[in-house]
Amino acid sequence: MADVSRARAHMPEGTNAVINKRSLAASNKRLAELLKPGMSALDVGCGSGAITGGIAEAVGPQGEAVGVDVNERLIADARRQHGDKGGTLRFEIADIYALPSSGSFDIVAAARVLQWLDRPKAALGQMIEAAKPGGQVLVLDYNHEKIVWEPEPPAAFRHFYDQFLKWRSDGGMHNAIADELQGMFEAAGLTHVRVSDQSETVKRGEPGFEAGIAIWAEVAASRGHQLVTDGYLSEEERANAEASYRDWIAEEAVSQTMYLLAVEGTRI
Repeated sequence: MADVSRARAHMPEGTNAVINKRSLAASNKRLAELLKPGMSALDVGCGSGAITGGIAEAVGPQGEAVGVDVNERLIADARRQHGDKGGTLRFEIADIYALPSSGSFDIVAAARVLQWLDRPKAALGQMIEAAKPGGQVLVLDYNHEKIVWEPEPPAAFRHFYDQFLKWRSDGGMHNAIADELQGMFEAAGLTHVRVSDQSETVKRGEPGFEAGIAIWAEVAASRGHQLVTDGYLSEEERANAEASYRDWIAEEAVSQTMYLLAVEGTRI
């Protein structure tokens, strides 16, 4: 199962379009609130470094921001896009199940990462070990089963989305991980566990509507090909899902809410 999960979580070409649009302020608001100048922070599953760059700015020249990801291509992209800021910011290739740093960070964070794992509890354990005593661990993630569209998108797209969730679940991933996190934190011995609703809502006529709601068209255009390869969809079904969803965005879509929670706790 671990090999299946890792293969399905691998980010194919084209998915960078989604993660490169993220920023600390817009995409991990709770982490932005927690960061202070001089802090050391580890960004686990940093991708191409969009949020990590914001962390470096928040902690300043006396702080430290380290981004780690198992994907060598994404780490290369992160280094190319964000470079080196005098030791304040650096990127390393590392597996979330074997993080290289132990007990040295004020904050260890993972945004939208545990949803792609078949062993999220083991990953959380590694994050806890990377935090210093009294340090904080923060996980931001979705419950994909609670997404709400107004009105309902086309049947062709709903079929794609249902198959997407099945593809994930069959690979050992937790579609409802957001609602599992509090229990995981408490079972792992973290204290002062806090949950905050960070759900992402976009509405027609408001800034960010088209970019926010189009994320699923981009998923169909990129990861959709993985579903086809793995036998969950035909190419015709994938293409129809993408096209019908884009038409729905242009003509009918009113709003979308993606259920997202930030869960934090303190290492003893």
